[in-house]
Amino acid sequence: MAERVTIQDIADALGLSRNTVSKAINNTGILADATREKILKKAIDMKYKQFSYATIAGLNDKTAEPAPVPASMPMEIALFSIGCIGNSHFSSSMLDDFQRELSQLGYSFTVHRIHREDVDALRLPSHYNKEKTAGIICVEMFDRKYSNMLCSLGTPVLFVDSPVIGTGDTLQADCLYMENKANIRSFVREMVSRGKKRIGFIGEYLHCQSFFERYMGYREALTLSGLSCPEECCITDNKTDDLSDEAYQKYLASRIENMHSLPDIFICANDFVALDLLQALKKLGIMVPEDVWLCGFDDSPESKVTTPSLTTIHIHSQIMGFSAVYLLISRIKEPSLNYRIMHTETSLIYRESTADQTERRMT
Repeated sequence: MAERVTIQDIADALGLSRNTVSKAINNTGILADATREKILKKAIDMKYKQFSYATIAGLNDKTAEPAPVPASMPMEIALFSIGCIGNSHFSSSMLDDFQRELSQLGYSFTVHRIHREDVDALRLPSHYNKEKTAGIICVEMFDRKYSNMLCSLGTPVLFVDSPVIGTGDTLQADCLYMENKANIRSFVREMVSRGKKRIGFIGEYLHCQSFFERYMGYREALTLSGLSCPEECCITDNKTDDLSDEAYQKYLASRIENMHSLPDIFICANDFVALDLLQALKKLGIMVPEDVWLCGFDDSPESKVTTPSLTTIHIHSQIMGFSAVYLLISRIKEPSLNYRIMHTETSLIYRESTADQTERRMT
């Protein structure tokens, strides 16, 4: 007896995901007409028998009404995050816009905080329901093994920032980032024009893709300006298991104490790194901007109220939210799309930490 043809067999034959083929055969998802027709014809050719041929009968009937989306179709979007996303995190306001747009499209939104033990065990949170979930959005999910596990679930996944690309298997998911390089290049050009040519970088550049891109943007900016990188002024690791702010500040202070001379400017991987650096410098009696200038990234609420206020790069949360909705919903509707990487515009803001007395925004 011939072996029974399965949905996976059809998926393999077409180079599509099992999820996409299942939607076409069971008429339970939104697919491009051409994709659905290709799948159903392949199913007939392979003598797949586990679906109603009434579905096939109307394939060439161009006047037929499109099938309604079943009421049972999953309409829940799950947020996965390994950290606690407070109001200071750039993604907090982005997720507000994301949730608001989703609700207008009829989707509900659930939040799942992933604990370290879940990550180590490659375990989904106990209250996550795969059957109800149409898509997953990941924020602060930088563990590569866990990220790959999520991509293997057969559910559309969107990463807002991600593990560093190129250090492991390519993520089978769409990725959304802020534009991380352009304004660092603009900042370096401006600093050089002000006579500041010795520029260092602070931040664990392999922490996530955005940190990596910012570090590479810094290196590229130096090269384009004809400058060499002062390696001793770059602190791109954190050799401690203690992840507290106090421990990191002590680590930064110890590294800075061992520098032969300070740079003119430190560019930091984000505002929180810049604020930790600011505290470390104060403990060493080094003043900003009198002794060294400072630039962060994210434009967190703290960057505006710290003393001195922080020159930084602003992330536009609204366009991030809209872009996240577009990427995830289009993936839900058409799972066979090629995976996409999107960057959204950022803006450079000058404040007191670079001796700018009044705030100046560059767009």
